[in-house]
Amino acid sequence: MRDDGFTLVETLVALAIFSLAALALLRLQGAAVGTAAHLDERTVGSIVARNRAVELLTDASAPPFGTTSGVERNGGRDWRWTRAVRRTADARLQRIDIAVDAPGGGRVAALTVVRRAS
Repeated sequence: MRDDGFTLVETLVALAIFSLAALALLRLQGAAVGTAAHLDERTVGSIVARNRAVELLTDASAPPFGTTSGVERNGGRDWRWTRAVRRTADARLQRIDIAVDAPGGGRVAALTVVRRAS
């Protein structure tokens, strides 16, 4: 007798192996999409922080000491930022800490710059 094909058991085993591999690939794709979204959020948050820093560094007058917060629209979303201006050991310099929170909450970017005080 000649075997001309696969048995039902062989076919079922092959389908089971294929389905496990397909499920693993789907989970991997889901993780990749989540990571890409997280990186997008961090990238735009960093851009918002840098925008705030450029505005501070190019302004002729130094910002007042203390904490200020606001919202900037970028990438079609509203990003909450906080700026803390502090004194340094050198009275001629200010330390400025900028933090950006994502629209859904959670810190996504932080930046520190130093500029001359007026």
